[in-house]
Amino acid sequence: MTTIERVPVAVLGEHRCHLGEGPAYDAASDTAWWFDILERRLFEARLGSGGVVVHTLPVMASALAYVDDGSQLLVAEDGLYRRDVAGGRLTLFLPLEADNPATRSNDARVHPSGTFWIGTMGRQAEAGAGTIHALQGGVLHRLYDRITIPNAICFAPDGATAYFTDSPTNRLFRVAVDPSTGLPVGEPATLHQHDGAGGLDGAVVDAEGLIWCARWGAACVDAYTPVGDRVRTLAVPALQASCPVFVGRDFGRLLVTSAYEGMDAAAREADPQHGLTFLLDPGVRGRPEPRVRLGDG
Repeated sequence: MTTIERVPVAVLGEHRCHLGEGPAYDAASDTAWWFDILERRLFEARLGSGGVVVHTLPVMASALAYVDDGSQLLVAEDGLYRRDVAGGRLTLFLPLEADNPATRSNDARVHPSGTFWIGTMGRQAEAGAGTIHALQGGVLHRLYDRITIPNAICFAPDGATAYFTDSPTNRLFRVAVDPSTGLPVGEPATLHQHDGAGGLDGAVVDAEGLIWCARWGAACVDAYTPVGDRVRTLAVPALQASCPVFVGRDFGRLLVTSAYEGMDAAAREADPQHGLTFLLDPGVRGRPEPRVRLGDG
């Protein structure tokens, strides 16, 4: 059994998230971003100063990726939006299941080729209501449907393998992908079947290829090898850890979001750091998140 490690940890800001998710990091500006999906908030943290700015959104959004220094692509409940970093202006780039009001966006991450994998799910987590799409060359491709809660979307450093989970199954999948396109060239296979406390949630891959996956309901982040062995477990100071990303100019810290979704007053009292966002020092290095390619250059 893997021992739970307690590494140095700090709280990033004072804001609690109803459903903290979708953390991202831009090394050029040393800025971390994450969402409170249910409260329609986007957080911007300048890590050098420690200050956190809260942006109110007109839509429920869950993830973002940089397009260039001045713009991002926001993954939202009804579409993909170009966002101006300086002013926050949103412009619809492409609808995302806009004809299905029963779904919203969830987990997403960019493949090294610039292709953006994006998951959707039922607003009430209805079984099989979600889909994993890939935005490649400005076109959305439907990859996998009948997904309930898509999570843990991330990629091996060489771009030849994608990982994801459908959280209720507690199975971490791997699938071979074309490194040049980010699209699958094989069928998903189970890499790891989780048994025990909590459930698999968001994930990110470090520079050496370890898969760091938040475990919702178990106050931790697990590290898996590319063959599915769990080799480390780091304690997180909130029960519902939701998603990690490596941050810092040397990518040496692990930012982990959390949530108080579904917790009553007694549960929140028993979990005093519920919904906060944390910086852990795992003793390993991550890597830059690729920028998304929109097919326009």
